[in-house]
Amino acid sequence: MRTLTVVIPTLNEGESIGPTIDAIPRNLDWLEVDIIVVDGNSTDATVAEAEKRGARVINEPRKGYGRAYKTGFAAATGEFIATLDGDTTYPAEIIPHVLALLLNRGLDFITCNRLTMMDTGAMSMTHRMGNWSLTMATNVLHGIHIRDSQSGMWVFRRRILKEIQLTSDGMPLSEEIKIEAVWRLNAKYAEVPIRYSHRRGVSKLRVWRDGANNLLYLFRKRIRITRRRSL
Repeated sequence: MRTLTVVIPTLNEGESIGPTIDAIPRNLDWLEVDIIVVDGNSTDATVAEAEKRGARVINEPRKGYGRAYKTGFAAATGEFIATLDGDTTYPAEIIPHVLALLLNRGLDFITCNRLTMMDTGAMSMTHRMGNWSLTMATNVLHGIHIRDSQSGMWVFRRRILKEIQLTSDGMPLSEEIKIEAVWRLNAKYAEVPIRYSHRRGVSKLRVWRDGANNLLYLFRKRIRITRRRSL
C-alpha cells in the first residue's frame, strides 16, 4: 500500500479546515493517508476542528507560510506528500487522482495550475495580475516554464526534499519549491489544471507586500543560483 502525507498550514481557519479535511479521500484500498495540520497559534476553533477529524496538529509559533511547510515536511512520514491551503479553495478531493497521475507517468513532482479553471470571483483582478507577473518573472529569471508559480497545491515524492534546498520561511516558498524541483533536481514534473474556488473565512494575503517580497526573492534566488554555478 502506498502512503501519503497531506500537509496543510493554518492560521484561524476554524470555519474552513473541517470541510477541507472532510474533502480529502481517506478510505482507499491502495493508499494510506495521514493529514498534518501545521497551525500558527490560531485563536479560533482550527485546532479542535482538525483534531476532531483525525488530523495530526503541530503548533508552529514561528511565523511564515514557508516555515509552516518546512515544519510539516520534517514531520511527514508518507512516501508521497500533498499540500493545500485550509480555506477550501483547492479541490482536496482530487489528491488521489493527482497522485495516480504522478505514479502512472513516473513523475517526481506535480504542481497545480489554478488560473485556467477558477470560479468566477474566486480571485480578484489585482491578485490575478500579481500571479501573472510573478509567474512571468519566475520563468524568465529561472529558465523554467510553468503557468502558475504561486499555486500552493503540489503532490511529490518525499525523497526529493533531501535533494533540494528550501530557504524561504514566507510566501516565496511556493515559487522556490518549483524552481528547486525543476532546476536543481531536474525532476520529472508536470503541471495540471485544477478548479480554484472561493475561500471560506478572511484571507491572510497582503497582496502588494507579499507580491513585492516574492518578486525580490526571485531576484535574490537568481543571484544565489548564479553564484552557485560559478563555484
